[in-house]
Amino acid sequence: MTRKGRVERGTKETQVLVEIDLDGTGQVDVATGVGFFDHMLAQLGKHGSFDLTVKTAGDLHIDSHHTIEDTAIALGQAFREALGDKSGIRRFADASIPLDEALAQVTVDVSGRPYLVHVEPEGMAPMIGPEYDTTMTRHVFESFVSNAQVALHVHVPYGRNAHHIVEAQFKALARALRDAVAFDPKVHGIPSTKGAL
Repeated sequence: MTRKGRVERGTKETQVLVEIDLDGTGQVDVATGVGFFDHMLAQLGKHGSFDLTVKTAGDLHIDSHHTIEDTAIALGQAFREALGDKSGIRRFADASIPLDEALAQVTVDVSGRPYLVHVEPEGMAPMIGPEYDTTMTRHVFESFVSNAQVALHVHVPYGRNAHHIVEAQFKALARALRDAVAFDPKVHGIPSTKGAL
């Protein structure tokens, strides 16, 4: 069984291609035109052990919002496609990842029901580099959750540096997703009393 997803999404604002292999080795080929976002997607692939290809051409002459948002939508869709019927997976997982002074705690349920709880320290710097608005981190997760149909809780109890705060979240998400989609030898069929996720 292969667990791969491929999504092409085109609008007047962006053209996006996402390919993901949940059983990969962390090989990443990412280019969105937004350097810091590329760095975050690279963390997701590497630390999730997902093979991930992302190619986005967006209206960066306006700003990076559409490019980041549409990429996150396509990523969620590709992730959901790759999961198939979710038979045999662990379903639930969590990870706590430090990055210097910042700590990110992520808990995920591959539930079929999208829900996001997202808590970051107040007073974060508004930008990382010239193109990444730090308010977009929550929006990335909102877009991913809605399309992947997972429940995601992200909590950063402390941190000072915005780069560290955001990167720790992506790394923690990667590790939690990696564990949640892993096969559990004790799970036979769909891991739900309802028989569907």
